[in-house]
Amino acid sequence: MRVHLGSDHAGLDLKDHLRRWLADHGHEPVDHGPFVYDAQDDYPVFCLRAAAAVADERAAGDDSMGVVIGGSGNGEQMAANKVAGVRCALVWSEETAVLAREHNDATVISVGGRLHSLEEMTRFVEVFLATPFSGDERHVRRIGQLAAYETSGDLPPLPASAQGHA
Repeated sequence: MRVHLGSDHAGLDLKDHLRRWLADHGHEPVDHGPFVYDAQDDYPVFCLRAAAAVADERAAGDDSMGVVIGGSGNGEQMAANKVAGVRCALVWSEETAVLAREHNDATVISVGGRLHSLEEMTRFVEVFLATPFSGDERHVRRIGQLAAYETSGDLPPLPASAQGHA
Protein backbone atom coordinates (compact mmCIF):
# COMPACT_ATOMS: atom_id res chain seq x y z
CA MET A 1 0.00 0.00 0.00
CA ARG A 2 1.19 3.51 -0.77
CA VAL A 3 1.43 5.62 2.40
CA HIS A 4 1.95 9.37 2.15
CA LEU A 5 3.91 11.04 4.95
CA GLY A 6 4.15 14.66 6.04
CA SER A 7 5.26 16.32 9.25
CA ASP A 8 6.68 19.34 10.94
CA HIS A 9 10.12 19.62 12.52
CA ALA A 10 8.89 17.87 15.71
CA GLY A 11 7.83 14.85 13.66
CA LEU A 12 10.86 14.66 11.39
CA ASP A 13 12.62 11.80 13.20
CA LEU A 14 9.44 9.74 13.46
CA LYS A 15 8.62 10.37 9.80
CA ASP A 16 12.08 9.17 8.78
CA HIS A 17 11.68 6.08 10.98
CA LEU A 18 8.21 5.36 9.54
CA ARG A 19 9.47 5.73 5.98
CA ARG A 20 12.01 2.97 6.62
CA TRP A 21 9.57 0.84 8.65
CA LEU A 22 6.89 1.05 5.95
CA ALA A 23 9.33 0.02 3.22
CA ASP A 24 10.57 -2.89 5.36
CA HIS A 25 6.95 -4.06 5.81
CA GLY A 26 6.01 -4.08 2.13
CA HIS A 27 4.46 -0.65 1.84
CA GLU A 28 5.43 2.15 -0.53
CA PRO A 29 6.14 5.27 1.54
CA VAL A 30 5.99 8.66 -0.18
CA ASP A 31 7.72 11.40 1.80
CA HIS A 32 6.30 14.90 1.33
CA GLY A 33 8.74 16.51 3.76
CA PRO A 34 10.27 18.14 5.54
CA PHE A 35 13.64 16.70 4.62
CA VAL A 36 15.86 18.68 7.01
CA TYR A 37 15.31 19.98 10.51
CA ASP A 38 14.06 23.57 10.60
CA ALA A 39 12.41 24.69 13.84
CA GLN A 40 10.62 27.45 11.88
CA ASP A 41 9.04 25.21 9.24
CA ASP A 42 5.30 25.35 8.59
CA TYR A 43 3.53 21.99 8.89
CA PRO A 44 0.69 22.89 6.46
CA VAL A 45 3.21 22.95 3.60
CA PHE A 46 3.97 19.26 4.10
CA CYS A 47 0.77 17.87 5.60
CA LEU A 48 -1.51 19.39 2.97
CA ARG A 49 0.61 17.79 0.25
CA ALA A 50 0.49 14.37 1.92
CA ALA A 51 -3.29 14.57 2.41
CA ALA A 52 -3.89 15.90 -1.12
CA ALA A 53 -1.91 12.99 -2.57
CA VAL A 54 -4.07 10.54 -0.60
CA ALA A 55 -7.27 12.23 -1.79
CA ASP A 56 -6.12 12.32 -5.42
CA GLU A 57 -5.04 8.68 -5.46
CA ARG A 58 -8.19 7.46 -3.70
CA ALA A 59 -10.30 9.42 -6.19
CA ALA A 60 -8.43 7.54 -8.93
CA GLY A 61 -9.34 4.20 -7.31
CA ASP A 62 -6.14 3.51 -5.34
CA ASP A 63 -6.22 2.53 -1.66
CA SER A 64 -3.53 4.97 -0.54
CA MET A 65 -3.38 6.12 3.07
CA GLY A 66 -1.52 8.85 4.92
CA VAL A 67 0.22 9.67 8.18
CA VAL A 68 0.93 13.21 9.33
CA ILE A 69 3.11 13.86 12.34
CA GLY A 70 3.75 16.81 14.62
CA GLY A 71 4.53 17.59 18.22
CA SER A 72 0.95 16.96 19.34
CA GLY A 73 -0.58 16.02 15.99
CA ASN A 74 -3.37 18.55 16.41
CA GLY A 75 -2.34 21.12 13.81
CA GLU A 76 -1.34 18.42 11.36
CA GLN A 77 -4.77 16.78 11.70
CA MET A 78 -6.46 20.14 11.12
CA ALA A 79 -4.38 20.72 7.99
CA ALA A 80 -5.11 17.27 6.56
CA ASN A 81 -8.83 17.68 7.20
CA LYS A 82 -8.88 20.83 5.05
CA VAL A 83 -8.31 18.62 1.99
CA ALA A 84 -11.60 17.64 0.37
CA GLY A 85 -12.20 13.92 0.57
CA VAL A 86 -9.83 13.31 3.49
CA ARG A 87 -10.90 12.10 6.89
CA CYS A 88 -7.96 12.45 9.27
CA ALA A 89 -8.13 11.18 12.85
CA LEU A 90 -5.85 12.11 15.72
CA VAL A 91 -4.57 8.78 17.06
CA TRP A 92 -3.12 8.37 20.54
CA SER A 93 -3.72 4.66 21.23
CA GLU A 94 -4.23 1.37 19.45
CA GLU A 95 -7.96 1.69 20.15
CA THR A 96 -8.22 5.10 18.49
CA ALA A 97 -6.31 3.72 15.49
CA VAL A 98 -8.80 0.86 15.18
CA LEU A 99 -11.84 3.11 15.60
CA ALA A 100 -10.50 5.62 13.08
CA ARG A 101 -10.71 2.89 10.45
CA GLU A 102 -13.64 0.75 11.65
CA HIS A 103 -16.06 3.59 12.40
CA ASN A 104 -14.79 6.59 10.43
CA ASP A 105 -13.06 5.04 7.42
CA ALA A 106 -10.21 7.47 8.07
CA THR A 107 -7.73 7.70 5.22
CA VAL A 108 -5.11 9.68 7.13
CA ILE A 109 -4.05 9.64 10.76
CA SER A 110 -2.16 12.20 12.76
CA VAL A 111 0.18 11.31 15.62
CA GLY A 112 2.00 13.40 18.20
CA GLY A 113 5.73 12.82 18.03
CA ARG A 114 6.34 14.40 21.43
CA LEU A 115 3.63 12.45 23.23
CA HIS A 116 4.48 8.81 22.56
CA SER A 117 7.46 6.54 22.15
CA LEU A 118 8.70 5.55 18.72
CA GLU A 119 7.49 2.01 19.35
CA GLU A 120 3.98 3.17 20.35
CA MET A 121 3.55 5.40 17.33
CA THR A 122 4.83 2.72 14.97
CA ARG A 123 2.27 0.34 16.45
CA PHE A 124 -0.52 2.92 15.99
CA VAL A 125 0.38 3.19 12.30
CA GLU A 126 0.61 -0.59 11.94
CA VAL A 127 -2.85 -1.08 13.50
CA PHE A 128 -4.36 1.72 11.39
CA LEU A 129 -3.06 0.25 8.14
CA ALA A 130 -4.20 -3.28 9.03
CA THR A 131 -7.74 -2.39 10.15
CA PRO A 132 -10.54 -2.41 7.58
CA PHE A 133 -13.59 -0.15 7.57
CA SER A 134 -16.53 -2.05 9.11
CA GLY A 135 -19.02 -0.92 6.47
CA ASP A 136 -21.78 -0.85 9.09
CA GLU A 137 -24.82 1.07 7.84
CA ARG A 138 -24.71 3.64 10.65
CA HIS A 139 -21.08 4.47 9.90
CA VAL A 140 -21.74 4.67 6.16
CA ARG A 141 -24.68 7.00 6.87
CA ARG A 142 -22.61 9.29 9.10
CA ILE A 143 -19.71 9.45 6.67
CA GLY A 144 -22.23 10.25 3.93
CA GLN A 145 -23.52 13.18 5.97
CA LEU A 146 -19.99 14.54 6.33
CA ALA A 147 -19.27 14.10 2.62
CA ALA A 148 -22.52 15.80 1.64
CA TYR A 149 -21.77 18.75 3.93
CA GLU A 150 -18.24 18.97 2.53
CA THR A 151 -19.54 19.38 -1.01
CA SER A 152 -22.77 21.33 -0.45
CA GLY A 153 -22.27 23.20 2.82
CA ASP A 154 -25.82 22.21 3.80
CA LEU A 155 -26.27 20.88 7.32
CA PRO A 156 -27.91 17.45 7.61
CA PRO A 157 -31.52 17.56 8.80
CA LEU A 158 -32.13 17.28 12.53
CA PRO A 159 -33.69 14.02 13.73
CA ALA A 160 -37.24 14.19 15.05
CA SER A 161 -35.96 13.89 18.63
CA ALA A 162 -34.07 17.20 18.24
CA GLN A 163 -36.85 19.20 16.58
CA GLY A 164 -37.60 22.38 18.51
CA HIS A 165 -34.32 22.25 20.47
CA ALA A 166 -32.00 23.96 18.01
